[in-house]
Amino acid sequence: MNILPIATAAQVFDLLREDLEAIEHEFSRQSASNVDVITDIAQYLIAGGGKRIRPLLLLLSAKALGFNGDSRIRLGSVVEMLHTATLVHDDIIDDADTRRGRPSSNTTWGNSKCVLAGDWLYMQAFNVALQEKNFHILDLLITLTQQMVEGELLQMQKLGHLINEEEYFDLIYRKTACLFKVSMQLGATLAGSTDAVEAQLGEYGRNLGLAFQIIDDVLDLTATESTLGKPVASDLREGKATMAVIHALERGTGADREAIRTVLADRSFERVAHTQILEILKRHGSLEYAHDTARAYAEAARLSIADLPDTDAKRALLWVPGYVVDRDR
Repeated sequence: MNILPIATAAQVFDLLREDLEAIEHEFSRQSASNVDVITDIAQYLIAGGGKRIRPLLLLLSAKALGFNGDSRIRLGSVVEMLHTATLVHDDIIDDADTRRGRPSSNTTWGNSKCVLAGDWLYMQAFNVALQEKNFHILDLLITLTQQMVEGELLQMQKLGHLINEEEYFDLIYRKTACLFKVSMQLGATLAGSTDAVEAQLGEYGRNLGLAFQIIDDVLDLTATESTLGKPVASDLREGKATMAVIHALERGTGADREAIRTVLADRSFERVAHTQILEILKRHGSLEYAHDTARAYAEAARLSIADLPDTDAKRALLWVPGYVVDRDR
């Protein structure tokens, strides 16, 4: 049996470098407004960088099915624009001071301007997508946006409360995995794929997105602030119970549960220290449990594209899950 070798990071970057640069340029061009403050906020966010993993997925999905038209650059900028709009709104909701190691946009321009700049970016993303004159693309993007907003609202309702794993998965699907899924589906749509192939690539995106968010949540608990680019344990401080915490709650002693409940309710580490929570999570193997779960989803992503044609793009898609699970930020 011929097993396709997984690409290296350098090979993936070489494969996509020009396309990703074109998307960056397109995003910059499309986010210029006659109203200077919108352009300023958008340019500030673009300069903040980021992994650009969503447009990368869209490009690889299209490439894996043999599509190389200009639409992939336009829609690559659309998914990054949508992602950026959600980050602006998230920072306002979470009252964040930093994002990727720099002051968050709302600390510079204030909440009111940033809410509106986020709204403008959402609408501009749809404006660009409209150029494709394809109802299926609009349907995917509208459903996605509704699910992301619903996810954010559900999360707000659950702040400070204990949730179970099923509720956690519903939240992270809406908040993160949904956009990964749609990025893959858009690439398939551009390539004119069958519904079955689009669903298969969407499944890859969903599994990858779940793995990505589980790892994000683990890093929030364990990474250093300098690596993460924002304060550590901000999820707990905001009253959010993530996978490792839910695992420890289900297995902990009465005292362990009380300590975790206290932090979630207080939304601070004043009465219970961050180190105390980490000790509880380590004692119950909760961090390893979350890591293992993320690895299982990453592997499921790889398996879901097993019968795609063997191409450089497929080799790259086989690389992405390992990158997602092993990253440190």
